Amino acid sequence: MNWIEVVGWTGSTILVISLLQARVLRLRLINLIGSLVLLTYNAIIEVWPMVGLNAVLSLINIVYLWRMLRARHDAAAYTVLEVKPDDRYLQHVLRVHGQDIARYNPQFPGEVAPEEDAYLVVLGDETVGVVLTRDAGEGIAEVVLDYVTQRHRDFSPGEFVFRESGLFARRGYRRVLSPAGMKNPYYQRIGFRPEGGRWVLDV
Repeated sequence: MNWIEVVGWTGSTILVISLLQARVLRLRLINLIGSLVLLTYNAIIEVWPMVGLNAVLSLINIVYLWRMLRARHDAAAYTVLEVKPDDRYLQHVLRVHGQDIARYNPQFPGEVAPEEDAYLVVLGDETVGVVLTRDAGEGIAEVVLDYVTQRHRDFSPGEFVFRESGLFARRGYRRVLSPAGMKNPYYQRIGFRPEGGRWVLDV
């Protein structure tokens, strides 16, 4: 196998890997890389129809990536809907994503307590996250669950919920306390500070 064939096989492998990605942004980025590699390969061996195909695929990926990155920190893109703790759709979302929730929020019991406040994070007509909080007293909102669906973890719905929506300030809270035991927390990136083994945001 010569180096030109290696380039071709590499591009094909990258394309296959891209299709295995659950996260939309990552899928588009890896697919773009694979398309560019295959564009180069087909140009070298002068297969012009495939050059055209991969050029179009690359352009499509670039356009979608540009749109995604432009909306990544756009508060106007997200809506927070308050629902009752026993809301049937909320229970459905928690059930469907139960295994993924348990992976990143091992302390979450799987059910919403009656005294907790429940919010669905929506992008367009798609539910992308769930936030559950409880009143810990002294102006502190303790986050019981902060979950974002796998497709949207490259984006920033959490940033909108905690910093841009004004949700907690309107309810009279002065501080937000992160969930206990959450794996791979992202809170430092959105303005939280470490305190006593947890993350705290002043609102």
